[in-house]
Amino acid sequence: MKLAIVTAYPPSKVTLNEYAYHLVKQFRQKEAVTELILLTDKTEGTKDLEFTEAGCKITVKECWSFNSYKNILSVTKAINDTKPDSVLFNLQFMKFGDKKIAAALGLMLPLICKLKRIPNIVLLHNILEEVDLGSAGFTSNKLMQKIYGFIGSTLTRLILQADTVAVTMQKYVDILEKKYKAKNVKLIPHGTFEVTDVLPEYDLPKGPLQVMTFGKFGTYKKVEGMIEAVEKVRAKTGLDLEVVIAGTDNPNVPGYLAQVQEDYKHVPQVRFTGYVEEYEVPILFKESAVVVFPYTSTTGSSGVLHQAGSYGKAVVMPDLGDLALLVKDEGYRGEFFEPTSVDSLADAIEAIVTNDAYRVELGKTNYEAATAYPMEKIAEMYLNTFYDIIVKKSKLSGNIRKEAIL
Repeated sequence: MKLAIVTAYPPSKVTLNEYAYHLVKQFRQKEAVTELILLTDKTEGTKDLEFTEAGCKITVKECWSFNSYKNILSVTKAINDTKPDSVLFNLQFMKFGDKKIAAALGLMLPLICKLKRIPNIVLLHNILEEVDLGSAGFTSNKLMQKIYGFIGSTLTRLILQADTVAVTMQKYVDILEKKYKAKNVKLIPHGTFEVTDVLPEYDLPKGPLQVMTFGKFGTYKKVEGMIEAVEKVRAKTGLDLEVVIAGTDNPNVPGYLAQVQEDYKHVPQVRFTGYVEEYEVPILFKESAVVVFPYTSTTGSSGVLHQAGSYGKAVVMPDLGDLALLVKDEGYRGEFFEPTSVDSLADAIEAIVTNDAYRVELGKTNYEAATAYPMEKIAEMYLNTFYDIIVKKSKLSGNIRKEAIL
């Protein structure tokens, strides 16, 4: 199979680029995939293709840009030029831009593939029905939220024109089937990026206990409460704690972390890492005592939670929405806190950093949950889904040749 993936890809700063990296890492090792074609956004640096494992040929075509109105034309041209057997779209609603028209035009691409009879799957990481538009940085205006809701429903119907729409949570399947009467939605879990045969080491490095958060901050991910909570835990317990804020501003809130750094410069041992390169991620997690999710709302399955689990880390999570459901569905454990309460967050952090046996117990449970769905297994699920689509199309055309598919 000659498989194309429409996605952002490292060193891109556009969302979901890290997810694409780990999907590509697994797809290229599958015997069924003869060539991977990455239809990516344009970046200044070269694409990260330094894989050590043997794998198939990878062709990169930088054919779209964030907020460009021409993406629908340029990506279609790239598909015409490369002639893939199948296309996977790695999407969320603002994938192609945060301007409404640019975003909408990009989301028409799965329909174009279907009209061209190219088997296609949309991996949809979130659905607007489950996004708090105010907390997520879209709009707090009630009228505008209704308008966004209408636009979101229209875009969802566009996306549902794909052969298959894969979502990462059963709740999303239920909503799309009930609201849109969709018959082509499938649950494929998020998966865990790095799962090795080597068990995590639960001992921590000497020095302060690192209380870490990882992501793009400023909308529904805010770090002020976390800093204040750690201050409270320090004052109460006398423990040597370091706050590690790993990541960058959300594109909707430029300058957010710089302002936080200025506002809290009087607080000792608060470290801002900036953008974290792929090779730095394992070190970041392994050195952390606990991973905190300082969210006020959620927008889908959490890649960071799966990463934390793969490194055997204890986690502190808000008791809300999709994160709470994910914990229940996939077997993760952690300390929960009320999203608007610094005291509640402090109590949750304290429960872990003051009890080493409990920290290790949580880490082991989360490792077991994470290893249930390694990315190798997720990639296989996508290939099997493509096979089902191709068989269905072949039946319709009266021509089934399995050996020509995979």
